[in-house]
Amino acid sequence: MRDQYDFSQARKNSYASQLKKSITIQLDEDSMAYFKGISEEVGIPYRTLINLYLRDCATSHRKLNRQWK
Repeated sequence: MRDQYDFSQARKNSYASQLKKSITIQLDEDSMAYFKGISEEVGIPYRTLINLYLRDCATSHRKLNRQWK
C-alpha cells in the first residue's frame, strides 16, 4: 500500500444519489406474510419486493385511501 495517493484527478461518484439507504421499519405479521408469499411465487427476495412496491407507489404518486370500512 502506498504512503500517499494522488486524488487530484478524482471524480465524484455519479451513482451516489441512487444508492439505497438502510432504515428500520416495523411491519405487522400479516403484511410480512403477504410479501413473503409473493416473494416465494416470483423468486424475488421479500425486501426487494417491498422496495419495488414502495418505489412504484412513489413514482405513480399513489395516495393512501384512509377511509375505514
